[in-house]
Amino acid sequence: MVQAARSGKQNIVEGSAASATSGEMEIKLINVAKASLQELLMDYEDFLRTRGHRQWEDDSVKLAAMRRLGRNHNDSAFFMQMVKNKAARNHCQHGHCTHQTERRPAFQAAQSP
Repeated sequence: MVQAARSGKQNIVEGSAASATSGEMEIKLINVAKASLQELLMDYEDFLRTRGHRQWEDDSVKLAAMRRLGRNHNDSAFFMQMVKNKAARNHCQHGHCTHQTERRPAFQAAQSP
Protein backbone atom coordinates (compact mmCIF):
# COMPACT_ATOMS: atom_id res chain seq x y z
CA MET A 1 0.00 0.00 0.00
CA VAL A 2 2.80 2.38 0.87
CA GLN A 3 4.58 1.77 -2.43
CA ALA A 4 1.40 2.35 -4.45
CA ALA A 5 0.73 5.61 -2.61
CA ARG A 6 4.30 6.84 -3.09
CA SER A 7 4.32 5.86 -6.75
CA GLY A 8 1.03 7.65 -7.37
CA LYS A 9 2.27 10.85 -5.76
CA GLN A 10 5.67 10.76 -7.43
CA ASN A 11 4.25 10.18 -10.91
CA ILE A 12 1.91 13.15 -10.48
CA VAL A 13 4.91 15.32 -9.54
CA GLU A 14 6.98 14.02 -12.45
CA GLY A 15 4.06 14.35 -14.87
CA SER A 16 3.57 17.97 -13.85
CA ALA A 17 7.27 18.67 -14.35
CA ALA A 18 7.26 16.95 -17.75
CA SER A 19 4.32 19.03 -18.95
CA ALA A 20 6.65 21.92 -19.76
CA THR A 21 8.46 19.87 -22.40
CA SER A 22 6.23 16.97 -23.40
CA GLY A 23 2.46 16.68 -23.19
CA GLU A 24 2.73 13.02 -24.19
CA MET A 25 5.09 12.23 -21.30
CA GLU A 26 2.83 14.14 -18.90
CA ILE A 27 -0.16 12.00 -19.90
CA LYS A 28 1.86 8.78 -19.60
CA LEU A 29 3.06 9.65 -16.10
CA ILE A 30 -0.39 10.76 -14.97
CA ASN A 31 -1.80 7.47 -16.25
CA VAL A 32 0.87 5.56 -14.29
CA ALA A 33 -0.11 7.59 -11.22
CA LYS A 34 -3.76 6.80 -11.82
CA ALA A 35 -2.97 3.07 -12.01
CA SER A 36 -0.95 3.23 -8.78
CA LEU A 37 -3.71 5.04 -6.93
CA GLN A 38 -6.30 2.60 -8.32
CA GLU A 39 -4.15 -0.20 -6.88
CA LEU A 40 -4.13 1.63 -3.54
CA LEU A 41 -7.91 1.97 -3.68
CA MET A 42 -8.28 -1.77 -4.23
CA ASP A 43 -5.90 -2.42 -1.32
CA TYR A 44 -8.10 -0.27 0.93
CA GLU A 45 -11.19 -2.19 -0.20
CA ASP A 46 -9.44 -5.53 0.42
CA PHE A 47 -8.39 -4.39 3.90
CA LEU A 48 -11.96 -3.54 4.83
CA ARG A 49 -13.47 -6.66 3.26
CA THR A 50 -11.01 -9.16 4.76
CA ARG A 51 -11.61 -7.74 8.24
CA GLY A 52 -15.37 -7.76 7.96
CA HIS A 53 -15.79 -3.96 7.83
CA ARG A 54 -18.24 -2.39 5.46
CA GLN A 55 -17.29 0.34 3.05
CA TRP A 56 -19.02 3.71 3.38
CA GLU A 57 -21.85 4.09 0.87
CA ASP A 58 -21.77 6.96 -1.64
CA ASP A 59 -24.56 8.77 0.23
CA SER A 60 -22.96 8.25 3.67
CA VAL A 61 -22.79 11.30 5.94
CA LYS A 62 -19.31 10.19 7.06
CA LEU A 63 -18.10 9.93 3.46
CA ALA A 64 -19.44 13.40 2.62
CA ALA A 65 -17.74 14.86 5.71
CA MET A 66 -14.41 13.22 4.85
CA ARG A 67 -14.56 14.48 1.27
CA ARG A 68 -15.18 18.01 2.56
CA LEU A 69 -12.09 17.67 4.76
CA GLY A 70 -10.09 16.49 1.76
CA ARG A 71 -11.17 19.50 -0.27
CA ASN A 72 -10.48 21.98 2.53
CA HIS A 73 -7.15 20.67 3.84
CA ASN A 74 -4.01 19.91 1.88
CA ASP A 75 -1.79 19.48 4.92
CA SER A 76 -0.73 15.98 5.92
CA ALA A 77 -0.10 17.15 9.50
CA PHE A 78 -3.81 17.95 9.81
CA PHE A 79 -4.78 14.41 8.84
CA MET A 80 -2.03 12.77 10.91
CA GLN A 81 -3.31 14.51 14.02
CA MET A 82 -6.89 13.58 13.18
CA VAL A 83 -6.22 9.85 12.77
CA LYS A 84 -3.82 9.30 15.68
CA ASN A 85 -6.46 7.73 17.89
CA LYS A 86 -8.74 6.16 15.30
CA ALA A 87 -9.04 2.47 14.53
CA ALA A 88 -7.28 1.07 11.45
CA ARG A 89 -10.60 0.56 9.66
CA ASN A 90 -11.30 4.29 9.96
CA HIS A 91 -7.90 5.09 8.47
CA CYS A 92 -8.77 2.81 5.61
CA GLN A 93 -12.17 4.45 5.07
CA HIS A 94 -10.49 7.86 5.07
CA GLY A 95 -7.89 6.74 2.60
CA HIS A 96 -10.48 5.07 0.45
CA CYS A 97 -12.61 8.15 0.01
CA THR A 98 -9.70 10.55 -0.44
CA HIS A 99 -7.93 8.39 -3.04
CA GLN A 100 -10.73 7.76 -5.48
CA THR A 101 -8.72 8.66 -8.52
CA GLU A 102 -11.53 9.48 -10.92
CA ARG A 103 -12.59 12.38 -8.73
CA ARG A 104 -9.15 13.97 -8.35
CA PRO A 105 -8.70 17.26 -10.30
CA ALA A 106 -5.23 16.32 -11.64
CA PHE A 107 -6.65 13.22 -13.29
CA GLN A 108 -9.69 15.02 -14.67
CA ALA A 109 -7.39 17.63 -16.24
CA ALA A 110 -5.13 14.95 -17.71
CA GLN A 111 -8.08 13.23 -19.32
CA SER A 112 -9.32 16.44 -20.97
CA PRO A 113 -8.50 16.92 -24.70
